[in-house]
Amino acid sequence: MNHSLRIPLAAEIHSRPSLYLSSPERISHLAVFAGQEFPQASNAQLLQQQILADLCAYFGVANPAAEAKYFFHDFGRFRLKWECHTEFATYTFVDNAQTPPAGFSFTSQELFAETPLHHVPQTWIEGLAGRVMVAAHIELMKEGMETWSSTRLDSLFQGKVLVGSEVLDRGQIWTDFLIHADGYSRFIVRDQGFLGQQSGRTVQRLLEIETYRMMALLGLPQAQAALPVLSVIEGELVSLMNGMTLSSDVQQLGADTDAEQQMLTQIIDLAARVEKLSLQNSYRFSASKAYFQLVNARIDELREQRIEGLPTIAEFMERRLVPAMQTCESVVRRQQALAARIAHTNDLLRTRVGILQEQQNRKILQSMNARAAQQLRLQQAVEGLSVAAISYYLVGLFSYVGKGLKAYGWALNPDLLSAWLVPVIAVAVWLGLRRMHRQLH
Repeated sequence: MNHSLRIPLAAEIHSRPSLYLSSPERISHLAVFAGQEFPQASNAQLLQQQILADLCAYFGVANPAAEAKYFFHDFGRFRLKWECHTEFATYTFVDNAQTPPAGFSFTSQELFAETPLHHVPQTWIEGLAGRVMVAAHIELMKEGMETWSSTRLDSLFQGKVLVGSEVLDRGQIWTDFLIHADGYSRFIVRDQGFLGQQSGRTVQRLLEIETYRMMALLGLPQAQAALPVLSVIEGELVSLMNGMTLSSDVQQLGADTDAEQQMLTQIIDLAARVEKLSLQNSYRFSASKAYFQLVNARIDELREQRIEGLPTIAEFMERRLVPAMQTCESVVRRQQALAARIAHTNDLLRTRVGILQEQQNRKILQSMNARAAQQLRLQQAVEGLSVAAISYYLVGLFSYVGKGLKAYGWALNPDLLSAWLVPVIAVAVWLGLRRMHRQLH
């Protein structure tokens, strides 16, 4: 019998196939982000499914299942591929227009003029306002349908830096990674003999590079916002350390315990602020790092070769995307280093407070010893009086015994007997008390 997860796990690697494209094709791509508005993944997925359901309802198409992460359908005038990810969902539209005749050449004005989104309700597109993270148009051209020159490329791309390369030894790519006046970025893919589904995979890799690039850059604003906060915390920590250095004398330290308690309160506040900042940025920075790795992986899959005079996509990302990711990494390291320094400062301060407490305890013990010594001296003084009092009472008892014996006819002088017994009884009482003290100690 099969394991309960065998079928879904086997189907997982086939759940996001690339589109089957045959040049020429016109593709439009949207990445809809819902992570900030709906921090929980389940709520974000419900939103993405509702957006897709609204589009399907307009064309009278059945919605995919609630747990679906992938959806493909031919709507007649266009084909749609929908993929739902953790933070965003992608909508890839492919125009079903007829293939131009052989020898046909698009003019610069015709390229990107007609897109698959012309078949999509504008009300649905307007409903995505504030959620679109990526919007791109791709022209997949067949070799021989057009002639390319630097002048024509400059008319298509407004950026100062045009990026281009040969990919998979069977195609060329041009883009500037800019958002143009229509709100979309532009890509041109030239098919020079792609085999099988290479054209579809190439287009998918380009779209993933653009999407993951933008998602990776989401961490940059948070890193830039965290830098001044970290600088303020570091400045406060330096001031706190200076205060600890100035009060390094233990005797001076013990003079004002309130200052030490105030320092501990400041340390706790700094640690809490750094921890809060780390929690706020942890997920975003980790996600940016993962997206950046995906961008590099997709670029490697293109197997780029240089077109003379143009930077490749890898070179462009090396100069533009890598510094942003390094900024995020530096903020992560800075947060960790600052948290470690605060913890070390906290340990030092607690050690100083411990020394202060030991000093205070020592003084308390010394005062207790002094009071014990005083009590001992008082006790010794009282013991002298005790010997006299006990001797007095004993002598009195023996005097009564002598008087009783005299009354019985004994020839005794009670007064003389008392006089002789006083020193004997006093010495005996003193020796008895000394013996009792030795036994107790």
